[in-house]
Order: sequence, then structure tokens, then C-alpha cells
Amino acid sequence: METINRRRFLALAGLSAAGAWMGTAHALAAQTDAAALNPRNLLASPRFASTPFTLGVASGDPSADGMVLWTRLATEPLVFGGGMPARPMVVEWQLGADEGMRKVVRKGSAMAHPELGHAVHVELEGLAPGRPYWYRFTVGGHASAIGCSRTLPAASAAVDRVRFAVAGCQHYEEGHYTAWRRIAEEPLDFVFHYGDYIYEGESQPGVRKMNGQPFTNLRNHVGPQIYSLDDYRRRYAQYKSDADLQAAHASAPWFVTFDDHEVDNNWAGAEDQDDTPSEVFLLRRAQAFQAYYENMPLRRSAFPRDGHMQMYRRARYGTLMDLHLLDTRQYRSKQVNMALRKEVESPERSIVGAKQERWLFDGLADAVPRWHTIAHQVALGNYMREKDGVVQSSDDQWSGYLDSRRRLLDHIQKVGFGNVVTACGDAHRHYASDLVQDHRDSGVVSSEFLATSITSGADGQGVDAYAQNQLRHSPHLKATIDKRGYVLCDVTRDAWIGDMKTLDAVMRPNGTVQSWKRYAVEHGRPGLQEA
Repeated sequence: METINRRRFLALAGLSAAGAWMGTAHALAAQTDAAALNPRNLLASPRFASTPFTLGVASGDPSADGMVLWTRLATEPLVFGGGMPARPMVVEWQLGADEGMRKVVRKGSAMAHPELGHAVHVELEGLAPGRPYWYRFTVGGHASAIGCSRTLPAASAAVDRVRFAVAGCQHYEEGHYTAWRRIAEEPLDFVFHYGDYIYEGESQPGVRKMNGQPFTNLRNHVGPQIYSLDDYRRRYAQYKSDADLQAAHASAPWFVTFDDHEVDNNWAGAEDQDDTPSEVFLLRRAQAFQAYYENMPLRRSAFPRDGHMQMYRRARYGTLMDLHLLDTRQYRSKQVNMALRKEVESPERSIVGAKQERWLFDGLADAVPRWHTIAHQVALGNYMREKDGVVQSSDDQWSGYLDSRRRLLDHIQKVGFGNVVTACGDAHRHYASDLVQDHRDSGVVSSEFLATSITSGADGQGVDAYAQNQLRHSPHLKATIDKRGYVLCDVTRDAWIGDMKTLDAVMRPNGTVQSWKRYAVEHGRPGLQEA
């Protein structure tokens, strides 16, 4: 372990060049006022009676030559400040070429700042493409668990296959995180988390109703509804203390996006659902954004600035697939009453905003990748549940932004590659559907795999009356079920396959996972086929 002299330490602390480079890595940390630091205290090696790595490790946003390594120090994760001294701390990191960390290929130090909840983000570059790496952190005589990450293939590499999981909606109170344990056991190139990593509400004591049935929480949130930065930090700490979630984070790199519950249910841009004045809600949103950044393996480009986070981005998996990660929250128009049809259909309304829409359309027009995958948050599919064929609309989904939806499907059809598949979540059910324009007899433009929740909705009702009604009246909807699980995606040059995994139970531990239904999209031929 290399010695840290005073000059190098001050650089790490942000007192010299911002974000000092260590080899080809730099620590992501906010700069701290020099007057507030006492170098003598800072240089003292911390000692902890118990491990500060209670929240595990993670990696994310992989590229062809690197990724982000993450951890957050907390000896007592559910108390104010995580039980940590209110001062910056040096954390050592190592990157290995083997699972046992016998061959260390990179090492360095990063700063854990109290201003960032003692989170550590190490952004690596200059690594070999298309291969696994292992990593760990040490501080105060304690070592973290060893995590596994992976670089993407080179942009020009002729890749034959990519495997990844799509998952999200993990309400802590409504089940065990068994699905995350099963994901950790899968050999994956990456995980896409579509959002609702936490839920912001307070626990409802005693028996409540879920799907018309009595329900009692499996476990309860600590604290009331969350508003402040420390509230959000503690809620993340409670979720991230779960061993199954930690195992999934440590098993593969993640691409993460937020949906609504990371801030507040159904928020849209600068508006919440309670008509809170925008200037007040934006204060809360800023706290939520900082906590989200602190707790996710995100790059410096996502660091919150002026109350905003840059979350939409693109990843290229060789010549096989481009992954377009969307942000359908920050730029969406205000949600409107769905009965006001003219407002819902207004061309002025957008779920992604004009700038992001242009960025997405430009990316989808690229002929290099064999496949384009749109990774987003809420349903693009229009489902019908009435005999007259009326679309089941939601002001929170793309059906609440109809012209935005039409423009996207028109563009996919115009480009004409027949190679676009979308992956999302939010609905707490599996959906496999073809995407068509407004009329049920119009041609198939694309297909969508909407992944069910990890826990939200508890054990679920299976193919219930609600699902049967939707299937009966929605010819483009191939399958739907109310069970917990995830979608395992297997993409080759010839086919994009979605395997809808379900668990028999989440209200008891160690549920069994099964492949419920599998559908494939053949390259150049939009439309789902059973696989």
C-alpha cells in the first residue's frame, strides 16, 4: 500500500488540483474549503471498532476502458452521519485481474467526504476492453467485500452476445430481495436498474390493504416520510444493508436510472403530485438527487449541479448493441388530467424534453450497432381493458404524453432497421408487448419487455382477472403476470430474447425462481415470437 505524503493527501482532499489523478483513476469528491480542514487530523489513520463497509460495494457505468467503483462508509448506517466522524477520510482501493486479488493491476487512494455522506467514487480509465476485473476497498484496518466488474468490448469489436438483467421497484417493506440474490447468481455482463430503488413513504403500522387483501409489512421503514438529505441517506442505508442487494451489486456492473420514488411519487420536472410550490419542491428534489448520487456507482458527469443531474447517456456494446438510457422525469411536461384529451395529445407535451428527444433520435439512426435497446422507466405499450378498445391511460406513463410516444414510434419506423427493443418497469407486473401506433390494426413498430418488481406488490396474484382483461382486449399484448422477478435479456446478432423470470414467493425467504415465458425478436422483423 503506497504511502500518502502531505502534498498528495491535500490533492486528494481537493485542496490542490480538483480530483487528483491516481494512475488513470480519479476520485470523485466535492472540493472542501481549505480553512475547514486540519491536515494533522486528516492524516491520522482512522480506526473503527466495526466494519465501515456495511453498505457493500458496487461498480457501474462501464465503458470499453473503465468503470466507476463505489462504496460508502457507515459503521452505523441508520444513525445520523452513519456513525462516522465528521471529517474526510482516505480510503485505499485495489483493482485485480483475478477473483482472489492475487494479481493487483491498479491501486490508489480516494477521499470519503462527509459532505457526500462518506461516499467514494473512483472513476477508472485505461483498462483492457471486454474483460472482468475485481476490486476492493480498505480503511481503518478493515477490508470490504470483493466485487466483480467488467469493461465493455471495444466499440469496433464484433461481439456475438450480451446478457443482462432488467430489474427495479424494490419496496423494502413488501418482500425479501430474493430476486437480487438470483440475479447475483446469473452470469451477466451488466444489470440495468430502471428505478424506484427506494420508496419515500413512512410505514403504515398494522394491517393494510393490498390488491383488496389484508397485508402486513414484512419489515418497516425507519423514520417518517423523507424530505431532508439525511432522511434520504438513511433510507438508502436501510435498503443497501440488505445482503441480497449487496450481492447483486458486487456481482456485475450496473447502469442505473431513477424513476419517481427516489424523490416523490409521480413527480414531473419541477412539480410534485401535491401542488407544492415549485421552488419548495425543487429544494427537496436537490436533496434527493445528492443522496442518489452518493449511493450509486455514477460518473462525475452525473454529479448534481444547480439542482440537475445528467442522467441520459449511451453505452456501446461493440457492434452488437447500443444501450440508450433515458431520463423520463426531469424534462417531462406537467402531468394532466387524462380526461382532458386535447391536453394529453398536445404536441407541446413531452416525456423526455426536446433536447433529449433529438439526442435519442440521432442515436437510433446510427446504422453501426446490430441492435438498439432503449432502457427507460415507464411503459411505452398501450394496453386496452375495455370491450370498446379504449386505451388504458396513465398520466405517469407514455400514454399520458401521446404525441411524444407517436414521435418516437414514427422515428423508429422511419429509420426502418427493425432492430429496436425497449426495456423498462414501474408497473409491478411483467409485460411482453408489441408496440403499435394508435390503432390496434396498425403494424408492429417495435417490442417492449417491461420487467416486474423485485418486491413491490408482495407475492402477487399471478394471471389475475386484471391481466386476463388486458390480454383479452389487447391483441398486441403477448403476456402479463402479477408476480415478482426480473427479465433476463440475451441478445445475439440474430435475436433479442427476453426471459421473464418469476419467484414463487417473496414474503418468505429463499423463494424459487423460474422462467415463466420467453419471447424473441428476430433481427429485421419487429414483433415478439415465443422462444
